[in-house]
Amino acid sequence: MNTFKILPVLLLFIASSCCSVSVNSDYDKKVDFSPYKTFAFHKAGVDKAEISDLDKKRILRSIDEVMTSKGFTKSDNPDLLIAFFTKEREQVNVSQYNAGWGYGWGYGWNPYLWGGNTSVSRYTEGTLYIDIIDAKKKELIWQGEGQGALTKDTEKKDEKIKEFVSRILEQYPPKKK
Repeated sequence: MNTFKILPVLLLFIASSCCSVSVNSDYDKKVDFSPYKTFAFHKAGVDKAEISDLDKKRILRSIDEVMTSKGFTKSDNPDLLIAFFTKEREQVNVSQYNAGWGYGWGYGWNPYLWGGNTSVSRYTEGTLYIDIIDAKKKELIWQGEGQGALTKDTEKKDEKIKEFVSRILEQYPPKKK
């Protein structure tokens, strides 16, 4: 009987652990997003991103694909300007596992206690911010953020960047509550 109570929680945990990018967004609650139909990239905003030109192209291509799939059209006279910037930092995970077995004198020196392991792993965590700006007012109206582990494997970069962009832009336009 208890198994049936635990199963939904376990399935939710498994489903949430599959997503390697955590996302969040914020927006101006006074803005009506329904009139916006066209977009362009904010060149000055894109140029400021401190990443390689190849990664910039990957991000631009992914944003273009997602926005187009949502029904937006790229335009020379856009309703929206899209910019992005990135941050990255190295993360260090230290895991200790102490196991022992045998018998001895409690908390003191124990000649029959063995085991123990420490492992250290390092990875680069990146954050991608996507800014959506009202082109006429030149005001930020929406910002999405995605955070997750990065890869240096060039074969997997396209896939990873698509995952970041699509997960972030799932939240655009915001749903009225």
